[in-house]
Amino acid sequence: MSISNITVFLPSVLTLIGIPGLESVQCWIGIPFCAMYLFALIGNSVLLLIIISERSLHQPMYIFLGMLGVTDIVLGTSIVPKMLGIFWFHVPEIYFDSCLLQMGFIHIFECIESGILLAMALDRYVAICYPLRYTAIFTHQLVTQIGAVVTFRAAILVAPSLVLIKCRFQFYHTTIISHSYCEHMAIVKLAAENVQVNKIYGLFVAFAVAGFDLIFITLSYIQIFITVFRLPQKEARWKAFNTCIAHICVFLQLYFLAFFSFFTHRFGAHVPPYIHILFSSLYLLVPPFLNPLVYGAKTKQIRIHVVKMLCS
Repeated sequence: MSISNITVFLPSVLTLIGIPGLESVQCWIGIPFCAMYLFALIGNSVLLLIIISERSLHQPMYIFLGMLGVTDIVLGTSIVPKMLGIFWFHVPEIYFDSCLLQMGFIHIFECIESGILLAMALDRYVAICYPLRYTAIFTHQLVTQIGAVVTFRAAILVAPSLVLIKCRFQFYHTTIISHSYCEHMAIVKLAAENVQVNKIYGLFVAFAVAGFDLIFITLSYIQIFITVFRLPQKEARWKAFNTCIAHICVFLQLYFLAFFSFFTHRFGAHVPPYIHILFSSLYLLVPPFLNPLVYGAKTKQIRIHVVKMLCS
């Protein structure tokens, strides 16, 4: 690595400083982060174990829940161990290629999670609006194809952002990342070269994924609520409405934190860095933490099998 007085040429190691402005209390912040990660890891693992072991749960809705569980485990594992290494053990260094790998995992599985939430919304839409055709439409083959398309879309959209950083940038202003994990814009801001292409592509990916998914999720639930309120039986209305509310709470908190993190990184010059980074971290930690609670507690079949597992 050769260093000039203003730039660094192709750094091999970067430094993550954690949460700027809260360095003195990072060790305490790490405690709830660690607790949330452990709960997410255990909760999603139990959810996966139940779905895999119980043949009665080999249905589209539960298969999507299993996919969501795998995504949540990978997302949490991508950031929390390194984050705790910074907070507790003062190990902020990370190899440049490892940083890009972490960034790739985070953004690919963010896209996958968004796609799975869209698939779950469409699943509920067909189940409630067209119940007689549900089994004919949502076959195991279609579920497999949806999973493949969601994963392929995420990989295809995120891979160019990695290539653009690796191949376009040679000179960097600094090797210090003011963040607790390797995020796309946090790395791009280090470059001492023209970053306009990277910013534009980042905007394109964000709106292509979150914008597209959010529009169709919203349209699905509007149609679901129209159908639910037309149901003659009050009990059936309440059951369908109760199921949908849990799903809506999950995707609302996910997209709220996602858009807050996204826009403050690009346009929030007056937002304190520690606020932005705390929300960015919560954006990746809260959904994996909440999903087992929401879907485990609100889904009767899973709740029954959890009780059976605990009793045995």
